[in-house]
Amino acid sequence: MLFAVLSAGLQIFTRYARYVSILKWGCLALFSYVICAFVVHVSWGQVAWAIVWPPLSFKADYLMAVVAVFGTTISPYLFFWQAGNEVEETKEDAVARPLTRAPEQAGGEFTRIRIDTYIGMGISNLVALFIVITTAATLNATGVTDIQTSAQAAGALRAVAGPLTFAVFAAGIIGTGMLALPALAGSAAYALGETFSWHVGLARLPLRAKAFYATIAVGMVLGVALNFTPIDPIKALYWSAVLNGVVAVPVMVTMMLLTMRRAIMAEFTLPLSLQILGWLATVTMAATVVAMVASWLE
Repeated sequence: MLFAVLSAGLQIFTRYARYVSILKWGCLALFSYVICAFVVHVSWGQVAWAIVWPPLSFKADYLMAVVAVFGTTISPYLFFWQAGNEVEETKEDAVARPLTRAPEQAGGEFTRIRIDTYIGMGISNLVALFIVITTAATLNATGVTDIQTSAQAAGALRAVAGPLTFAVFAAGIIGTGMLALPALAGSAAYALGETFSWHVGLARLPLRAKAFYATIAVGMVLGVALNFTPIDPIKALYWSAVLNGVVAVPVMVTMMLLTMRRAIMAEFTLPLSLQILGWLATVTMAATVVAMVASWLE
């Protein structure tokens, strides 16, 4: 409840530029997972071989896990969060304007976005890899596979890998949670607000975007309430990741079609190289979803 109140309060009552700087520094908490991997015993030779030549399978559980991983990498809500934040950055910068009205600013803006995306996606996937390595080398290796809460995961690590790993991993869980809360609640608020033509944006004062901020607050309340139900939060997270992986496919198709239309993008339509990469990623996501559904029908 304390974390929910803190996160909601920061989103609603803190100036956007200040809040973004807090979130950026909060990203350092993610490196706790990397530290954990080097504290515990890991067979790095096996890890390297598994990365190069993973043990692929067409079993339903395996394919669901792949869809879930894809769903946490290219999540539909990130489209709303990323787009919304670009709008917020434009509002915060007195000299910035939408690129369709100020194409001369495109070079610097695209460079910033490109660097931010490459570094952000690279680090996030690297951190995810180290989470997998740490839990595989500790919990899975000792037969601990039924984890129902993040606290239980950290507690199991204390028994398996010692108090240092427990403390570092727990710090990572708290830091990651505080980073995820605004992205999840904020994305829902952006999506609803734009659907119903509300005033939206974290740069707006609370009284100027009441419905937008109310959506964030309601999302936080529902998240807290989930802790007092018999629902297994880890399973809920897993199934939401699977659902994200499924929903991401039509969202990606829509995004690709939109970004190729000159009537919408003006002179900023996707270049051929990004069209190829974008459709390749979309087809890959769709293929895994189809394979997962096919495995269920067998």
